[in-house]
Amino acid sequence: IFVTGASVQTGNGEDFCTVKYIQSVGIHQISSAVPEQFSLSQNFPNPFNPSTKIRFEISEPSQTKLYVYDALGSEVANLVNEKLQPGSYEAEFNASNLSSGAYFYKLESNGFSETKKMFLIK
Repeated sequence: IFVTGASVQTGNGEDFCTVKYIQSVGIHQISSAVPEQFSLSQNFPNPFNPSTKIRFEISEPSQTKLYVYDALGSEVANLVNEKLQPGSYEAEFNASNLSSGAYFYKLESNGFSETKKMFLIK
């Protein structure tokens, strides 16, 4: 969300201000304790229907991406794509609009990359 406003000053000018507000949907920090290393946990529950939770740990501030892919390697969801501070996080993946089958989720952060498999059963 971007909000822009202006205030007219007496004299010869205006002041403009734009505020950018971003709220991550489906991800929240569960601990601010600094982990020793980056890690990606197995989703829970697995198999799942229709949603599951994915936990991961970030050991230093870094641009972090968490994507979900189908069995053919096509991206089906972008759960995280932002700079995160160190801590433990949990993202929720809702697959109510997808068909049953195997899916993969991949975490990339500061040179760390790991992929895990999960199963959607409807």
